[in-house]
Amino acid sequence: MKSEPKVRASLPEGLTPERLLEMYYYMVLTRTCDDRGFALNRQGKIPFAATCQGHEAIQVGAAFALRRGVDWLVPYYRDTCMALSFGVTPREQLMCLFARKGDIFSSGRQFPNHYSVPDRQIASISSIIAAHVTHAVGIALAAKMRKQNAVVLTSFGEGSTSEGEWHEALNFAGIHKVPIVFLCQNNEYAISVHQSLQMGVKNVADRAAGYGFPGVICDGTDPVQSYETVHDAVERARSGGGPTLVEAKCYRAMSHTSDDNQLTYRTQDEIESVKTRDPIPRFENWLKERGMIDDDTIAQLKSKALREVNDATDWAEAQEPPSEADLNTHVYHSGPLS
Repeated sequence: MKSEPKVRASLPEGLTPERLLEMYYYMVLTRTCDDRGFALNRQGKIPFAATCQGHEAIQVGAAFALRRGVDWLVPYYRDTCMALSFGVTPREQLMCLFARKGDIFSSGRQFPNHYSVPDRQIASISSIIAAHVTHAVGIALAAKMRKQNAVVLTSFGEGSTSEGEWHEALNFAGIHKVPIVFLCQNNEYAISVHQSLQMGVKNVADRAAGYGFPGVICDGTDPVQSYETVHDAVERARSGGGPTLVEAKCYRAMSHTSDDNQLTYRTQDEIESVKTRDPIPRFENWLKERGMIDDDTIAQLKSKALREVNDATDWAEAQEPPSEADLNTHVYHSGPLS
């Protein structure tokens, strides 16, 4: 007997079938950008690439739980999907990878994925692990003092939670009840160090109790559950309830970066086993079961993403690189300070 498709009685607040398809497209677009970055690195065209494969679901869910133009995003270097979902374009992403002069993030001065897009309320990240978490708390405190309706979301890996600045940030946020969501994307590895060698607790979320606010856990490979969890935390912060620590259990499908070889600390069997948690085919099946997508639409959206990334690659590669004349640009301030 053929089983009837499963139907969700109601969608989470703020989600429609159209928004769910948009979320799916951003996940596919990100995967296409990620694949392109590693391919360009292997071709010797860019020096470095970092992947978010396995993180797409939590990142798109979190981005869609925020209000564009109101809330602030303070990301970390693995947040490609979150940045694209929050307003960064593939052309801007590829300009950053190629380190071109017109790169809006840093004029070609920074590592890839070091986002800084103030006009879209994406704050610059720090290469110093967890330093950006203190910056995020400062932005949230300013929003509270100015009586703005903004919420700040800052994300990081579980390795960041071993840094002193992370604990200082959460402690301050808990005392002052600032409107912030701390999002830990736990993929179990701080580069090559497994979580079991980083901390004596099973869940990062358990640490929130020490700072006086809730810690919650979600399946970071499920975009709908991720959206619901982050949305609840965002609206709690917006209503004056203070911070929440969200721990999204996800995985990293590839090496830490293009400079890393995960086979030095993970077995091939482990690598293959985690790929069964790939959020993109899981979300495809979820959408199919509810009659929101079919194979033709999937193929069309994947083709559209490839065209968009191909265009971005060709355009960015043709742009002008920085020159010697740009050496002091954005290093020293010129003109009056007022």
